[in-house]
Amino acid sequence: MITFPNAKINLGLHITGKRKDGYHEIETCMVPIPLLDALEMILDKKGGWDSTGLPIPGEAKDNLILKAEKLLRKDFQGLPNLKIHLHKHIPMGAGLGGGSADGAFALKLMNNLFDLHLDDFFLEEYAAQLGSDCPFFIENTPKIARGRGEILEPIDLSLNGSYLVLINPGIHIGTKEAYAGVTPAQPKVKLEEVLADRSRWKTDLVNDFEESIFKNHPQIAQIKHQFYEAGAYYAAMSGSGSSVFGLFEKKPTLNDFSAEYFLFEKEL
Repeated sequence: MITFPNAKINLGLHITGKRKDGYHEIETCMVPIPLLDALEMILDKKGGWDSTGLPIPGEAKDNLILKAEKLLRKDFQGLPNLKIHLHKHIPMGAGLGGGSADGAFALKLMNNLFDLHLDDFFLEEYAAQLGSDCPFFIENTPKIARGRGEILEPIDLSLNGSYLVLINPGIHIGTKEAYAGVTPAQPKVKLEEVLADRSRWKTDLVNDFEESIFKNHPQIAQIKHQFYEAGAYYAAMSGSGSSVFGLFEKKPTLNDFSAEYFLFEKEL
């Protein structure tokens, strides 16, 4: 069986507090976008794991797909071996949730392949053990995320008809750097109210990570500026970066953007 884990973008992102467990409290709206990896699993006596596409750093034991498999095998004894292949297309460490999507889609794929009949609630419980963004990708629809990102609330929001342009300049923003520049605070305006009025997005739909990251990496800020010069009705860094996206009413002229940057564009 094969499935296609997709990326996400963040519409607004507030860091609202620091938790005793070391995590931060956040508030954001996550929206799935059609930038895809490809994940295949087949029953195989020997089993195995491999990947193609973008190189995946780190050890196999830290991969969220294999962690997802381990979680299910712990609770469901005697599951047959799997041969797993991932073609990685979503850039990593880019604020797009690609690794989280891979882990969540692995859970969904194994649920079908093994006929486990787990509903979304239980799949989200497993996904939360993999990472903060992972539960979002189970239902994979626009959601307001709070807590560590695992407390999800549906929102009636559609970007259909908008033209999305996404640029990743290949700059790695580590978690330590991202949070070091943020002072947690409650947002001045309610996220749902801003999302309901697209005319407010440019001024009031804020990613708290941008201020310090743009100071440290002005080339990322320049991409956002270029999007607005090209006519975007909204542009922002996604997550903790370094990817930046622009939303347009119609397809923009993209000649000004460097071809060496990762570029994804699609009408939603």
